[in-house]
Amino acid sequence: MATDIDSLLRTPKGYDWARLAIQAMETHRVWPTAVNFELWMHYVAAKDSDVAVRIDQVLQSGAAFTDMVGEAIAAELLPASKLSGEILDAGKSLSAELDTVSRAIESARETSEAYGQQLATATESLEEQDPEAVRSMVENLSVATRKVREENQALESQLADTTDELGRLREHLEQVRREAMTDALTMLANRKAFDETLEDACAQAATTGRPLTLAVVDIDHFKVFNDTWGHQTGDQVIRYVASVIGRVAKDARFAARYGGEEFAVIFPDEGRDAALSALEAAREEISSRILKRRSTNEDLGAITISTGIAEFRTADNPAALIERADGALYVSKRTGRNRTTLADMNSASQAA
Repeated sequence: MATDIDSLLRTPKGYDWARLAIQAMETHRVWPTAVNFELWMHYVAAKDSDVAVRIDQVLQSGAAFTDMVGEAIAAELLPASKLSGEILDAGKSLSAELDTVSRAIESARETSEAYGQQLATATESLEEQDPEAVRSMVENLSVATRKVREENQALESQLADTTDELGRLREHLEQVRREAMTDALTMLANRKAFDETLEDACAQAATTGRPLTLAVVDIDHFKVFNDTWGHQTGDQVIRYVASVIGRVAKDARFAARYGGEEFAVIFPDEGRDAALSALEAAREEISSRILKRRSTNEDLGAITISTGIAEFRTADNPAALIERADGALYVSKRTGRNRTTLADMNSASQAA
């Protein structure tokens, strides 16, 4: 099971999980390096994850959990480490292909130079008008011409193969890039993708004067729900809300998992009224459905969301826009939840 540790640390229980991870590392005499911390966060917060299972195997074997052991587990199972490895592998493949092409081009160049020298020698032989020399020269030119033709054919074949391989490498790197920008649990964009997209959107809005709106969404009472039903059921709820939020992000809109149980939607070229209409429809859809626990079919009750919406101002940067949207979200929370609040306004739209 994939676990987004970065999102987990952004929840109210993030500090508790971090303390538990540090305590576990201290108990097992593991140095608190960045890699080890992420591994042991998986161990304490996601006991059924592949990482936790692998750590248990090491502990049960009685072997010391060294930095080398940790790095090996991270390289195999942690998304960031696997991503770095894939990029490195793709880079090595690209370098190897370019080296091969360089060697083929150099070989063809050397063959062409030799052919040029033979042509020069042939010219001199013709001037001598020695029949035997002419015959020998013709034979040499025939051999040289055949060799140049073969070298050029080999080069053309190598260039064709390299073009195909570079195409495959581009596709692979694009897939890796998409995975690096995608939240594994919800398949929405992740926080990194959100930060980059919002920065670009703010710069575009500042330049063109076109509207831009940001909405931040939070699942109400998620901590209590998660503590009551467990993380797997909590993940089920997050995925459900994400699926509804994802449908809001049609056309040029952009939806992301902002962290933990929070989401964000960017509305380029749209004002706050359009965002309000879209998020109100999402809120009503989410609150109208009674979810069931997948493993036992128990009723989980209704899930509700609170939302804050802010429209871009000329002087805004991404941090300022997020701050105003967050402020509106907190108004929704303080005034009863299950509602949407517009930044810089005193009214909120709520369920009947």
